[in-house]
Amino acid sequence: MNTPSPSKSAVLRNIALAIGVAVVLLFTVVLPAEYGRDPTGIGKLLGLTKLHASSAATATPAVPSQTVALQDMVGGNDALTTQVPVGDGRDPVPLPNPQVHQAQATAPKTETLKIQLGVDEKTEIKAQLPKGKMILYSWSVEGGNVYVDFHGHDPSLGDRFWVRYEEADGINARSGSLVAPFKGEHGWYWLNVSEKPITITLTVSGYQDKLINYGRLQ
Repeated sequence: MNTPSPSKSAVLRNIALAIGVAVVLLFTVVLPAEYGRDPTGIGKLLGLTKLHASSAATATPAVPSQTVALQDMVGGNDALTTQVPVGDGRDPVPLPNPQVHQAQATAPKTETLKIQLGVDEKTEIKAQLPKGKMILYSWSVEGGNVYVDFHGHDPSLGDRFWVRYEEADGINARSGSLVAPFKGEHGWYWLNVSEKPITITLTVSGYQDKLINYGRLQ
């Protein structure tokens, strides 16, 4: 038994009905829920505009909420642990430690000292530094090895306040840098651990006020 085909007018009527339903859904459901636009007001009544507001807040976090830690940039100053907002690339982020860059009125100076030590003799040489000032250093031993304690202290606070930067035994050379974490004297205690006399040569470049040679210690 053959089923009669729908007439052309019936097909057009069904297509028009489908288009009409789609348009109604667009204005009453899709626009309020997906784009926050509610031309008919039905989306607000159905609570669809709230869906758009909550999804937008979740998908777009505010840029200032992101932070970056700067403690690995430069050692020797606890101000660098400050966390600052990430910028948008057009303006620099705030610099937590102005001592990272220091414009100076004078050039850095270089000083070299030599000291001879007999067996079991010891000495100290210190760089007098304002807080935040930097030095580069290099020292070497001719004729043997030493025990070294690289440390700093503030004489105004007495002998009980000091910090250690490095301790090593049986070495004969070292190079490095230091940004003074406080105003004071920062330098090296050396003990000759060799079985013969040695000569230590120290070179310091930077913005030290002066080098203090304590000579042979008792």
